[in-house]
Amino acid sequence: MAQGGTAPRLAVSTTTGVCDMREDEEVAIETATLPLDAWHRAKGGRMVEFAGYWMPIQYEGIMAEHLWTRENAGLFDVSHMGQLSLSGDGVAEALEALVPGDISALKPGRMRYSLLLDEDGGILDDLMITNEGDQYGIVVNGAVKWEDIGHLRENLPDDITLNHNEDYGLLALQGPKAVDALARLVPEAASLVFMQAARATWQGHAIGFSRSGYTGEDGFEISLPNEALTAFADALCAMEEVKPIGLGARDSLRLEAGLPLYGHDLTPAIDPAEADLGFAISKRRREEENFPGAARILGHLEDGPPRKRVGLLVDGKQPVREGAKLFDGEDEIGVVTSGGFAPSVGAPIAMGYVPRDHAVPGTAVAAEVRGKRVHCTVAAMPFVPHNYVRKAGG
Repeated sequence: MAQGGTAPRLAVSTTTGVCDMREDEEVAIETATLPLDAWHRAKGGRMVEFAGYWMPIQYEGIMAEHLWTRENAGLFDVSHMGQLSLSGDGVAEALEALVPGDISALKPGRMRYSLLLDEDGGILDDLMITNEGDQYGIVVNGAVKWEDIGHLRENLPDDITLNHNEDYGLLALQGPKAVDALARLVPEAASLVFMQAARATWQGHAIGFSRSGYTGEDGFEISLPNEALTAFADALCAMEEVKPIGLGARDSLRLEAGLPLYGHDLTPAIDPAEADLGFAISKRRREEENFPGAARILGHLEDGPPRKRVGLLVDGKQPVREGAKLFDGEDEIGVVTSGGFAPSVGAPIAMGYVPRDHAVPGTAVAAEVRGKRVHCTVAAMPFVPHNYVRKAGG
């Protein structure tokens, strides 16, 4: 994946195909641009490097954008994420060899959150899997999409076809007024409930959309051809309830919703039980015990993991950031993996990992910030209630 900065130069032998890394030579790696790059800049987006792309971190301010999304509808560009399609005989069963979800039971138009696991049960990525009827759609995180594609190609049977849909972008429209806005362009959207997906046509373009997202609010993710992105984004932002929202607010929104971010709260060193994601392991798969790392994960689910992801309420106004060490008295017990100010809560919050005997809500711990201890209290997540629409007409 293209990342900003420099990297060791790779020399490839034309006779053996072997890569020779020359540590004393560096080559600049270009940061990629999204199809909507010019659109973001024209809207006043402050661009930063993220997951190998230039992306907008904010437009008018993180606090304002966060609160707007909680009350209205915010439009996020998440086209850096990988959109994959899998097809072929036995594709659901093939996927189940790599993830712990019950993919075979997924009906057309339904989607499921799942985890790509290594052989020891460590989390390689979290992803969304949708039964699209004639194929399965998968959305993976942008920071590791190339690694995910490589892992899938290496481990899926040869008769399973994997396509990386690079000619499609992905938009997320989130907030309580998202359904009203999207239904003006795509009337079919109003009939969906949380974790349902469908296809439609907009101005001659084939699009896919789902009632899902990563803010804790009601909303949708819309996949459409790159050439249609600007017109679609313009049509949405012409509505009074919709504004473009940057990465900064997306991060604070998902943190308030208690949703983990891959590469921070989830890594290959962490298994689903430790990450408090046991819900992603379906009942049938638990009974069959045939997913990667099953022995380790099921043991942790039954006996309790040695450590657990928890929420943290922070005393005072000083945010506690990722990497801060957590203490019980003088004993270092864990680490913060995400943290910042929560606009809807009106105070700093964080999430991190602590030993299971410290994971009970109400437990007092301390975070080290610039050499000083900040009092924190273990808290249940989400910090702000989810507002997903689970019944038709909601």
